[in-house]
Amino acid sequence: MSFSIGIVGLPNVGKSTLFKALTKIKVDIAAYPFTTIHPNVGVVRVPDERLDKIAQAVCPEKITPTIIEFVDVAGLVKGAYKGEGLGNQFLAQIRNCDAILEIVRGFEDKNIEHVMGEINPQRDMETIKVELLMKDLETLEQSLSKIEKERQDKRIIKKIELIKKIKDWISQGKLISELNLTAKEQLEIKEYQFLTAKPILYLLNTNPRHPPTTQSKYSTTEPPSMEAKVKKRTKTSSPLGVDYLETNLKDEEELSEWSREEKNELGIQSKLDQLIVDCYDTLDLITFFTVAGLKETRAWTLKNGQTTPEAGGVVHSDFQEKFIRAEVISWQKLVEAGNWKKAKELGQLKTVGKDYIVQDGDIIEFKI
Repeated sequence: MSFSIGIVGLPNVGKSTLFKALTKIKVDIAAYPFTTIHPNVGVVRVPDERLDKIAQAVCPEKITPTIIEFVDVAGLVKGAYKGEGLGNQFLAQIRNCDAILEIVRGFEDKNIEHVMGEINPQRDMETIKVELLMKDLETLEQSLSKIEKERQDKRIIKKIELIKKIKDWISQGKLISELNLTAKEQLEIKEYQFLTAKPILYLLNTNPRHPPTTQSKYSTTEPPSMEAKVKKRTKTSSPLGVDYLETNLKDEEELSEWSREEKNELGIQSKLDQLIVDCYDTLDLITFFTVAGLKETRAWTLKNGQTTPEAGGVVHSDFQEKFIRAEVISWQKLVEAGNWKKAKELGQLKTVGKDYIVQDGDIIEFKI
């Protein structure tokens, strides 16, 4: 099961620098906009010390971590939803991601231009938010126009009511993720892949020598419109108005070239591990493990709240389709026992059926 994070932001905020630091993949990085046109895609190991401890206990031939995918989307600009700066193409790339990681520029550098002039994190966040909202509004209007022709269907009538409710919400400058939708309603709109329905994380890319300006000086001369109304309602408070991680991505890029031993020796820690874990948690994911004898100890990703057969399907389709039962033990207990056989002798394994909800850190052996 693969989950992806779309790295978004204005041009020249550090998106590709972050992507390179995370994935170790060489990408073009330049001091001018739109160096990235096609999205860069890379997979990143999810740091988990539990996997290392399990491996130390069972000594497998192979250790395989779980992963998360990062997509470096080209910079968005004001008017992206109308096609400015190839905006429609870039917004479409975000649709395929499960969550958004927005990079906000907080550093000064006269050699790296800012597409909107002065450094102003609040204004930049507002710009991106408006573009996402307006694109969703466009999608809603197109959907309404299409399905209103089928009004005679009772199911369609309910769908129209739902879309109108979401449209009214967005028109107030609010993200769909902030609207309290039922599970059924969320399923109903899943096909549209609304951008503002996705969870969003924020990273402030700073230069310690030049603290970011947080006072908004943004103004607009555009005539009153739906876009103007959205802009007016999406102001945030100082410093950013949301939870965010702060780091210097240029430093992180340099650190990514160091070995773990070098970092430990100098007592230097990267914030990227925390960022990866934050992305994982934001998607409400958990990790379970499998121990295939002495061959492989492996971590797997699963949505929180799923059952053992669903976990089995992540490993192999047969494990879900032919599932009979599973033996489960927490990773701590297996480490304490030393190996699977000893844990079984101690009676620490529990047999579970199809209704068992997998817990974060479970080690599972599937029976088919």
